[in-house]
Amino acid sequence: MTTNALVHGAPPGRGFKLRLLRDSGTVRIEVHDSGDGRPRLVGEGVADESGRGLLLVAALADKWGVAERNPGKVVWAEFTEGVSAAAPPPRARPGPR
Repeated sequence: MTTNALVHGAPPGRGFKLRLLRDSGTVRIEVHDSGDGRPRLVGEGVADESGRGLLLVAALADKWGVAERNPGKVVWAEFTEGVSAAAPPPRARPGPR
């Protein structure tokens, strides 16, 4: 998300802002930029060396999106703490014999 903001969302002479927030078991990442472009997902299987960042965010985040800001936009992603669906289940502990 930050690379997208730097390459596509920050006009010359402008920067971007990264915010990390934690609240009630959720970690939220926000990237604020002043560019007028809108991020888009690149299709899977693309052979380019770049352009898959938001595809990874969409696959890994519990929620993500884009919000308006003046000027520009905020791209955000939220990750809920806990057991991930991709994580293996915990091993059962043997009980007393």
